[in-house]
Amino acid sequence: MIEKRAFATLGHADHGWLNARHHFSFANYHDPARMGWGAIRVWNDDEIAARNGFPPHPHSDMEIITYVRTGAITHQDSMGNKGRTAAGDVQVMSAGTGVRHAEYNLEDETTTLFQIWVIPRERGGAPSWGAKPFPKEDRSGKLVVLASGYDNDNEALRIRADARLLGGTLKAGESVTHDSADGRHLYLVPATGKVEIDGEVFNARDGAAITGGKPITITAIEDSEIVLVDSE
Repeated sequence: MIEKRAFATLGHADHGWLNARHHFSFANYHDPARMGWGAIRVWNDDEIAARNGFPPHPHSDMEIITYVRTGAITHQDSMGNKGRTAAGDVQVMSAGTGVRHAEYNLEDETTTLFQIWVIPRERGGAPSWGAKPFPKEDRSGKLVVLASGYDNDNEALRIRADARLLGGTLKAGESVTHDSADGRHLYLVPATGKVEIDGEVFNARDGAAITGGKPITITAIEDSEIVLVDSE
């Protein structure tokens, strides 16, 4: 089963410096039918104005993944970590028992990103943060695991959840297949372009909530950049 969540139907909040779309209930946007999908709790599509950002604020017991689409985001936290994550790259933060962090766009252009929250497999644990570059050319024509809660995904950033974040780029006409087990929950968003998933068309920034258990085929109608979370 595939449920299409068109971009125009997403929750919306415009704070001036932040223009956000919410695939799931978040902040002042509440939809009882969109409280989460498996372990996926939040998928925000954020546009952050130049020289602006989120001041220090707390989190706990959540795996927070940031996939930067354009521009860059600079992270700083109460653990002493600081780093800049640029377009196409990924950062992860395991909030664990509690952490404060700030996320700023220190660039002279708008930064766009997906921020994805995944419920951890267990509460607590020491908080942690990590970031890694993932060259888009390494994802051409295939899906690559970017963040994972599984030990066999050696090249991926570590999260403490039964989930994987995958990314790929497809040229128009190319296809890729993704298989998942029964009981899994998949959520796919084309960051750019237009794709067809098992016969249904999804434009850039539309969401696809997919029930696992059989392979899905993703075909690019236009050159496309794909972001997918496969969770319990």
